[in-house]
Amino acid sequence: MNHRNALLAVHLGAFLFGLTGVLGKLAHSSPLLITFGRALFAVAALTLFARLAGAGDRRPTPRQLVPLCLGGLLLGSHWLTFFLAVKVAGVAIATLGFASFPAFTLLLEGLLFRERLHRQEYLVVGLVCLGLALVTPHFELGSQATLGLLWAVLSGLLFALLSLLNRASAGAVDAVQAALWQNLTITACLAAFAWPQLPAVPALDWLWILLLGVLCTGLAHSLFVASLKVLKARSTSVILALEPVYGIAIAWLLFHEQPTLRMLAGGALILLASLLVARHGKAAPRPASVGPE
Repeated sequence: MNHRNALLAVHLGAFLFGLTGVLGKLAHSSPLLITFGRALFAVAALTLFARLAGAGDRRPTPRQLVPLCLGGLLLGSHWLTFFLAVKVAGVAIATLGFASFPAFTLLLEGLLFRERLHRQEYLVVGLVCLGLALVTPHFELGSQATLGLLWAVLSGLLFALLSLLNRASAGAVDAVQAALWQNLTITACLAAFAWPQLPAVPALDWLWILLLGVLCTGLAHSLFVASLKVLKARSTSVILALEPVYGIAIAWLLFHEQPTLRMLAGGALILLASLLVARHGKAAPRPASVGPE
């Protein structure tokens, strides 16, 4: 893969990650069932990719499986809360609320790894807080917008924890295998809860969930991993920061979720914070197992 193809791959990956909220809204099933189905189809896609990429034999050791399973619990919780946010408040608010994860990553990184925060990192946190305040029209605990934003911010917090766990423990594990085992963990944990709901799933929902698992997880992850062989992680992070832009634009076209000027201003501040983090390489990179959401 040359430099141009790598750039195209990571842009396509960002676009596919941005589709996550859109497909989650198109599916009428519960967030729990969507999360289970996404993980199930992702396992199939990642298993195929592992064989094609020659990573099928690089399985983690029993000692490495413990943090991978814990990462799967965090990843599943992150997806579940994100889809809850989409159902409650729509794609735009859910996506922008989740985009707060760089601020959580900075704060938790400083706390857990005892890394001192600099002035610019405090600026990032401040930009995210101000952006979130602008994204929600009015902060009332009983309103759909506020409840959805809270679910989305919790999703961002869980994603930040997953990123830091991967930084601390998954460095020696093949990226595809890490993603595969985390999705296997989600499937195993949710199977008993999702099984009774399967007969009631509309046929069209299976298409959206299939696309979530294969395109937004398996393929997007594979493109991201392939691009890292050519591009620097910092460069890919800057491009992946466009993920909310793709998601909001598609939701605007499909669902007529027209963002207000205030929401756009808040989103711009959150995206600026993400770009600052990516530019200076402070936050942990995206884990191999997840796209946004």
